[in-house]
Amino acid sequence: MSSYEPTERTRVRRKPGRGSYDRELVDRVLDEALICHLGFVEDGQPYVIPTIHARVGSRLYLHGSKASRALGALGEGGDCCVTVTLIDGLVLARSALHHSLNYRSAMIFGVAGRVDDPAEKAIALEAVVEHIAPGRSGDARAPTREELDATEVVSLELQEASAKLREGGPIDNAEDIGLPVWAGQLPLSLVPGEPAAEPDLPPGLEAPGYLRSWRRP
Repeated sequence: MSSYEPTERTRVRRKPGRGSYDRELVDRVLDEALICHLGFVEDGQPYVIPTIHARVGSRLYLHGSKASRALGALGEGGDCCVTVTLIDGLVLARSALHHSLNYRSAMIFGVAGRVDDPAEKAIALEAVVEHIAPGRSGDARAPTREELDATEVVSLELQEASAKLREGGPIDNAEDIGLPVWAGQLPLSLVPGEPAAEPDLPPGLEAPGYLRSWRRP
C-alpha cells in the first residue's frame, strides 16, 4: 500500500489538513532525520529519550547498550511511540500569537521486539552507521561477535504511522496586515562544517570524500 490506514492513534486531529498518511513521505522524514525520540512506559512511568535510528524497508531499528532501560523494556514486546521532527524554517508573523515553524514530522506506533539473529543484528547496526554517514560502513571495522552480543537491537514494523508538516509564510489576521512589522520566513538547514581529524591519525590520512560531500537525503 502507498498509504497508511489512519488509526485512532495516528489520525491528525489538530489542523488535519497538514496531516499525511503517505508511506513515501514518512520514509523520507525518517531517512533525513539524524535522531528520533522514543517514548515508552515502564512500571507506569512514561519516558521519552533521544536516540539514533535506521530504517530498512518497512522496519525501523534502534540500538544501544544491553543495560538500556528503554531497549530492555521494548525487547520484551513493549508498546512504543517513535517521533522524528525536521525544522525547515522560522515563521515570523506580525502578531506574536501567529509565529510558528515550518517543519516535517512523523509519528510511529507499534510493539517493538528484540533482534536476536546475529545476521539481522549486523544488518541493523550497519544501517545505523550508513544512516549517519553513507559510505562509512565500507571504512569502519565491522563489530566483533563480542560487540554484537553486548549490543541490544530492537525493531519496529512500520504499520501504524502518520506525518504532519507545515510550509509557507505566516497566517496573520486581516487587521494586522497593515502593521509596520516585518513578516516572513527564515529558512533553516543542517550544514556540515569542516571535518576535524583526531590528532593520532597517521600522517597524510585525508577525510574521506563521503564526509566532504556529506548531506542529508
